Amino acid sequence: MKFKIHSSLSYQVNAPTTFIFNIHALKTPSQTVLEEQIWVNPYMSLEEYASHDESCRFTRIKVDEPMTFTIDYSATVDMQHKIIDERNSENIVDLVELDSYIASFLYPSRYCQSDKLMKFAYKEFGNYQTVYEQVLGISEWIYNNIEYTSGSTNTNTSAMDTITERVGVCRDFAHLGIALCRALSIPARYFTGYAYQLVSQDFHACFEAYIDGNWIIFDSTKLAPLNGLVKIATGRDAADSAVCSIFGDSMGTNIQVSCEVLEDAFFPYKYGDGQKGLSFQ
Repeated sequence: MKFKIHSSLSYQVNAPTTFIFNIHALKTPSQTVLEEQIWVNPYMSLEEYASHDESCRFTRIKVDEPMTFTIDYSATVDMQHKIIDERNSENIVDLVELDSYIASFLYPSRYCQSDKLMKFAYKEFGNYQTVYEQVLGISEWIYNNIEYTSGSTNTNTSAMDTITERVGVCRDFAHLGIALCRALSIPARYFTGYAYQLVSQDFHACFEAYIDGNWIIFDSTKLAPLNGLVKIATGRDAADSAVCSIFGDSMGTNIQVSCEVLEDAFFPYKYGDGQKGLSFQ
């Protein structure tokens, strides 16, 4: 399935500022970037680089004087998702077999205080028969118990805030899902990307859980089909995967995002579709 993605971000710069953008489509075995273009108006030099574990692709721009500018990114991406039958999922995660990278997603992080949610997680989800059913149960609980309200939270909102206040946006749903998974000793990581059929169009966040050797995608908001997602980055939480990190006196003034399918037939794969998981590996 091919997608055409585009993002346009504008900023007002009041003093010398360095920007680190994370808006490129990630290159993975299941996600091929066929073509892409990035440009800045007015023209400025930019530096592109990847994170050490290749989970993010960055663009760095240094602005030396007050001005307004816009950065645009567009790409054509071919997606080859893997559908995995989870009817025979293991009932626990074999922690001894995890390599150091996977194991790093077991620990609490800035927005995902899993150590504070262990009692709640085991009470609510400890009796499920398999790991996949546990994570599916977590996602379903978040969907049914957390109110999705645009603009209800900010960049300081954590999983503990979300489960207490029972309201949030996609990043908050993702952080809570990650925290509850980790509380049950299930590796989980943050996913940010472009989303087809998302209303209104914006960058979208959800999470992946490591189940039987695969990273399986879960979206507790149910706002977009899982096979309509194009991955930008993964990380421990939003702190690792921010669309833009600003170091200086500047503020965003406008954002536009789009994700379009380039093929006539699109069959949405909904989250929790029976006992089958979707992987972006």
